[in-house]
Amino acid sequence: MKYNLSIPHLSDDKRELKYIAEAMENRNIGSVGKYIPEFEYAVRKLTGAKYALAVINGTSALHLALLAVGIGKGDDVLASTFTYIGSAAPIAYVGANPVFIDSEESTWNLDPNLLEDFLKARSKRPKALILTHIYGQPANMDDIIMVCGRFGVMVIEDSAEAIGASYNERQCGTFGTAGIFSFAGNKLLTSGGGGILVTDDKHLIETASYYASNAREPMMHHEHNSIGYNYRMSNLHAAVGLAQMELANERIAARRRIFAEYEKAFAGDGRIKLMPQHSKARGNRWLTAALFDSIEPKKLMVKLANQGIETRPLWKPMHTQPVFADSEKYVNGVSERLFGMGLCLPSSSQMTDEQVRAVAAEIIGVLDITG
Repeated sequence: MKYNLSIPHLSDDKRELKYIAEAMENRNIGSVGKYIPEFEYAVRKLTGAKYALAVINGTSALHLALLAVGIGKGDDVLASTFTYIGSAAPIAYVGANPVFIDSEESTWNLDPNLLEDFLKARSKRPKALILTHIYGQPANMDDIIMVCGRFGVMVIEDSAEAIGASYNERQCGTFGTAGIFSFAGNKLLTSGGGGILVTDDKHLIETASYYASNAREPMMHHEHNSIGYNYRMSNLHAAVGLAQMELANERIAARRRIFAEYEKAFAGDGRIKLMPQHSKARGNRWLTAALFDSIEPKKLMVKLANQGIETRPLWKPMHTQPVFADSEKYVNGVSERLFGMGLCLPSSSQMTDEQVRAVAAEIIGVLDITG
């Protein structure tokens, strides 16, 4: 049997197909149709954000957020280093300079103490922070928001992996000036490919929408005073996204159940450490991530693959990526250690408890054999 890392979980009643069929029957398969605003409303309802804009992916949503708040050439933008490149690439898109901040042990997310030390020591003030909630687990928002407020740094939340996750009962993506979510094919909820930008700032969402629509001016003909981008989501993708959003609570509960089952299976085994969670956080557990101190993770990955178990290394820190070799960084070694010790485990929400236990048993078996 194949145990996948994270595959789409479509509804039992096939509502995705129903909504797509309706959109096609009405010939609304492009960037116009009822499912786009309905999808946006579903995300606003879940998160509590006032405004939402559906776009082609989470990276484009971050790009639009930076454009909308006026980040540009020569500006410095802080960013979590322990993340996917889609969190950092938009900084380069607008000509700004990424400055990478390392993680804390207690959440694996950006370290607020390191952030504060950096800002105290630096004369040039960064314009913004792109904060990633890694693997669906909220960062230490009390301290990060406090530090950024003290130093006048705008917060943009990369909640690509954190739909439905909360900190102190407030949804991720709503703490800063703007937040984004991803609905890529491997995410907890998917639209087949897509992203959402959320904010409480009307001007920001209007500016982002303008740039997402090729910066077209409000005229009968196509008039352009600025360079924009073709980032609008199609009605077909929004139809799938809406169907998925209607099952959000069930899918999040399934991922949390899977994590809890791994936790029980690994209880008392000092060779395996699962990703921790802040006491005020309630993550969505998109992927169950673990550290292994008795085997090199890539060796474990190969051995598990031979048993039909798909795993994946943890994110390689951005400050160690060749493309960002010349970028400024403020690090403590945590993210590099995590990358060198960790794997993401099969977490698809279709998994049964029995299947989770079977995967856990295979992992323990490999560790026992290798010593």
